[in-house]
Amino acid sequence: MCCCSGGPSPFDQLLHMTTVGVMLPPLNQCRRCCSMNILFLTMLLAASCKLASHSSSMAMYSWHVCVLVSSCLLYLHCKHTVLVDAWQNSLKTASSLPSMSPDEDFCASLRILPSRAQVMSLTDFGAVGDGVTTNTHAFQDAIHFLSAYSNEGGGQLHVPAGKWLTGSFNLTSHFTLFLDKDAVILGSQDPREWPVIDSLPSYGRGRELPGGRHISLIHGENLTDVVITGSNGTVDGQGEMWWNMHAKGKLDYTRGHLVELMHCQDVIISNLTLKNSPFWTVHPVYSSNVLIQYLTILAPIESFNTDGIDPDSSSRVCIEDCYIQNGDDLISIKSGWDEYGIAYGHPSTKISIQRIVGETRSSAGIALGSEMSGGISAVYVNDVTVHHAATGVRVKSAQGRGGYVNDVYVSNVMLHNVKTGIGFTALYGEHPDGKYNHTAIPQVERVYIQNVTGINITLAGDFEGLADFPFKDIYLVNIALDVTSPHSKWRCVNVGGYSSSVHPEPCSQFSAMVLS
Repeated sequence: MCCCSGGPSPFDQLLHMTTVGVMLPPLNQCRRCCSMNILFLTMLLAASCKLASHSSSMAMYSWHVCVLVSSCLLYLHCKHTVLVDAWQNSLKTASSLPSMSPDEDFCASLRILPSRAQVMSLTDFGAVGDGVTTNTHAFQDAIHFLSAYSNEGGGQLHVPAGKWLTGSFNLTSHFTLFLDKDAVILGSQDPREWPVIDSLPSYGRGRELPGGRHISLIHGENLTDVVITGSNGTVDGQGEMWWNMHAKGKLDYTRGHLVELMHCQDVIISNLTLKNSPFWTVHPVYSSNVLIQYLTILAPIESFNTDGIDPDSSSRVCIEDCYIQNGDDLISIKSGWDEYGIAYGHPSTKISIQRIVGETRSSAGIALGSEMSGGISAVYVNDVTVHHAATGVRVKSAQGRGGYVNDVYVSNVMLHNVKTGIGFTALYGEHPDGKYNHTAIPQVERVYIQNVTGINITLAGDFEGLADFPFKDIYLVNIALDVTSPHSKWRCVNVGGYSSSVHPEPCSQFSAMVLS
């Protein structure tokens, strides 16, 4: 079986995944697939899914197997073949843009799980895993007990197989929360078990409602060396109650996240399934040195504001090898809201996002903003596959936000059934209150987007800048989108940039350039 660049074939990857248990395939290898025919892939898909259905140990990987094979099928689709053939020469001869590489040494340093001196089971503290008994005090007591080992090698709380109903609990430093494969942490259906805490200083109020906000299910503040991991155990926020209350206007405070870590450093969140978050799923805020890896994040596509991963006013964040299906942005980088974010002044910077697959019907695959008032810079996005989204890659801001988005590098993106391939807007609106500064203008510049392919795209790109402060230095290179709309392929207002090897041909605001 042939694959370009001497890489392993998708069949070899599939075999490795099903026998070793890697949660997500190396999709960059799948993209190099070059000689597998559609018939073989279809047979492989059927066989792999059948294999998964007959093996309980394989069930957790079946969806990722199907995603891998479907991605290869997509890249062999006849429309894509026509596109690649049409621009093959230009794609080969065009040079790469100046690019920022991720800090691989840093990301690699976080991939090593620390060992702990003291390991205790949740059952040691009287917990009952029947899905009915409330175990909030058991979690709190266990973590309090293990906090005594913070300076003695740290502690680990082992959550065994079972369904462990609980309200919110706080983590501690030098601590690991480890979930067995069949362990499920269930969020309480009693809102009182999600206490109300202060709003974030960079937001000035709850994101949805004035005042405070409900605490996250798993929470941590001012911590160092925190790990949330397992053998693909599950944290289920049981968010339907919250979604319904929000839809009916019955909430007094903003919904809680599933996992939120504030003012923390040296954080790992990995090898878990996170599902049905009441609000944003993973929210590292005011934190640094964060690795988020091998997560499956799930929520109904109609659920409101169930973002996948939202690094917020955080630095040195590595997000890798995740599958996300939800009701909002798969990943959204943030840094505070209007005058509160400007005053707090804590940017999101040095963010690396790699090897992400996902689906969202209402929002974006990768988003920057709209809460970006503290600034966003030095963002590296590579190897992302987005299905059935409103937008593939999106920057969203508004007059009054202030802040900046610059030095953003996006490469190797595959889009399938996406309404708008690339979308930038400075007209997003929605302010926390009437005190925002109307003259605070977001600065969006030096954004590099290259090597993007897409099938069944309604609109290639939509750029809506401000008349007096247009988007500047936006680079589009090696982009091939199969646009279905018989009307305009691009919409461009108040934007300036450069393009090379882009199909369909972009707006005149993007000057053609020859890369050397």
